[in-house]
Amino acid sequence: MRKFSHIGIPTEHVHQGEAFNQDIGLYATDFNNSEHSIEWLRFLEDSPMPEALKTTAHVAYEVDNLEEAMQGKTVLLDAFNANESLRIAFIMEDEAPVELMQYL
Repeated sequence: MRKFSHIGIPTEHVHQGEAFNQDIGLYATDFNNSEHSIEWLRFLEDSPMPEALKTTAHVAYEVDNLEEAMQGKTVLLDAFNANESLRIAFIMEDEAPVELMQYL
């Protein structure tokens, strides 16, 4: 299964409801609170995240098996636990990042 989840859009503007993740230097909104499933992403200058995520919008999909969905793809950011119930990874499709999400 591959189901659309949200679109993440890098921005330099502060958005209401941002949460800060110090480990990756990122302020992000919750796409569940957006009528159109938009996640606004505001990166600190020294964020260790890949440049493609800092500058290019990404589309995100829920998948049943993250490792299987990543097979044969160009991996931008390897799989990691975003929280206790979600594992994510980023791949590239041509020049666009794609987020793959597996709820645990």
